[in-house]
Amino acid sequence: MRQFVQTYFDDIFVHSRASEGKMAVEAHLGHLREVLLCMRENRLYANINKCIFGADEVPFLGCFLGKDGVRADPEKVWAIAQWPVPVSQKDLRKWLGLANYLHKYSANYAEMARPLTNLLKKDAVWSWTSEAQQAFEAIKSSLQSAPILALPDEDRPFSVVCDASDFAIGCALLQVDAEGRERVVSFQSRQLKAAEKNYPVHDKELLAMKYALVKFRVHLLGQKCSGATHSANLTLVQHALSGYIQVGHIAVWSPFILGSSPIGQKAGSFYQ
Repeated sequence: MRQFVQTYFDDIFVHSRASEGKMAVEAHLGHLREVLLCMRENRLYANINKCIFGADEVPFLGCFLGKDGVRADPEKVWAIAQWPVPVSQKDLRKWLGLANYLHKYSANYAEMARPLTNLLKKDAVWSWTSEAQQAFEAIKSSLQSAPILALPDEDRPFSVVCDASDFAIGCALLQVDAEGRERVVSFQSRQLKAAEKNYPVHDKELLAMKYALVKFRVHLLGQKCSGATHSANLTLVQHALSGYIQVGHIAVWSPFILGSSPIGQKAGSFYQ
């Protein structure tokens, strides 16, 4: 039953596709019957007013799950896009709270948000500059054009792409689907801490790799994956990992990274 049923607390998700000569609808009706019989045998009850049957996609935790993948809730995206220019830290904090929830749909969210998060620092003086306005509009635009993320298939290999800028690191979990298309499962990013901003470029790239492996560990744990960096200093990155420059944090990170993924180079950058 676990092949077509997933649960999240008290929510039950039943998903079906055409198989064994049956159309998807026929398979789905059979799966629903199995689930409902199991619930009856165990005296579990469903609230009919909260049930959704035979849908192409269902709402879940601020997104919509469907056969094509995961997309952001249009109502949340609309609320973010229609939000007026913040006039105070409190107002900005509310808006960022909404936008942060959908950060996995944006490739360089942390970098874009930096001018705005700087306004929320303890001793910051409120001043809505052109840079803040550009960041505000960039995040809106990014989320309005957010991709449909792929549903992870644990039976297929994953790959990770990482990048770093002067102020942030970012990564993406990728997977080739059944049709041979490389699709994004999730984007993740964060701003660099004060000490991390002083790292040389290849150290920032390594930090991005470590960050990616931690963020995506639920999918990568126990299996090999391929990793790619946008850094032009790939030789330095590989030397640092292979022991030529292993000191301090590199010595701590390298076994973790090397135990998970071979490293290559990918053209382009999240932070162009």
